[in-house]
Amino acid sequence: MKNDLPTAGMSAEDKATLVDALKNKLQNLAVEGDSDFIESLTPIVRKRVEALRVLQGEHDELESKFFEERAALEAKYQKLYEPLYTKRYKIVNGVVEVEGVANDATQEQGEEKASEEKGVPNFWLTAMQTNEILSEEITERDEEALKYLKDIKWVRNDDPKGFKLEFFFDENPYFKNAVLTKIYHMVDEAEPILEKAIGTEIEWLPGKCLTQKILKKKPKKGSKNTKPITKIEKCESFFNFFNPPDVPEDEDDIDDDAAEELQNLMEQDYEIG
Repeated sequence: MKNDLPTAGMSAEDKATLVDALKNKLQNLAVEGDSDFIESLTPIVRKRVEALRVLQGEHDELESKFFEERAALEAKYQKLYEPLYTKRYKIVNGVVEVEGVANDATQEQGEEKASEEKGVPNFWLTAMQTNEILSEEITERDEEALKYLKDIKWVRNDDPKGFKLEFFFDENPYFKNAVLTKIYHMVDEAEPILEKAIGTEIEWLPGKCLTQKILKKKPKKGSKNTKPITKIEKCESFFNFFNPPDVPEDEDDIDDDAAEELQNLMEQDYEIG
């Protein structure tokens, strides 16, 4: 996913307007067809259609209240979940032991081996691979790096509205970052719409970048250059998740096909998050 359309310098209001413009550009394609359909209806049927539109408007108002109340309920229970998440972290990473495990482990495996095995190895990698959407994003090359993942946290943001995902890693041979973050900014509408996403820039260690692959080709016969030709290409990786698609500053910079592709990329990115 390319990230070469910067939005630096734009206010949150401008970005929200731009997202709406992109959305409207896509919707207008469908509206033109609806307009032709309505024009083909008899006056009586048009009145019935108009009544249905009024009903839809009432439905949208109720739905708006639903989203508002749901957000408050989610915030309430997020606080109640926190102690459970803290306990999970401690068990997964071997900070604390579950009652009775020490005696059972010693009897089954022997004292030395029991003391070496801490927590639940590869807990988060396994959890992510059992998720239908995430499993498609994780490559074999990613697996070794994700074995160092020790916790994932979800945090609600109110200003600007949205949420944040934090991926906590042990020291590893792939990158320097201890935490990789993905922030989602949402347009405050009845139904949440993604305005933009911001990911951590990963500080890859030399030769360890998982989002690129290095191709080496032999020079053509007769070429004066005898050294192999090195080419770097982007490749599939879960870690591309931290380099999300960006929204252009001006809606005129993007045509209908590009707008539709961008919309699909943003929806896919949000779905993964």
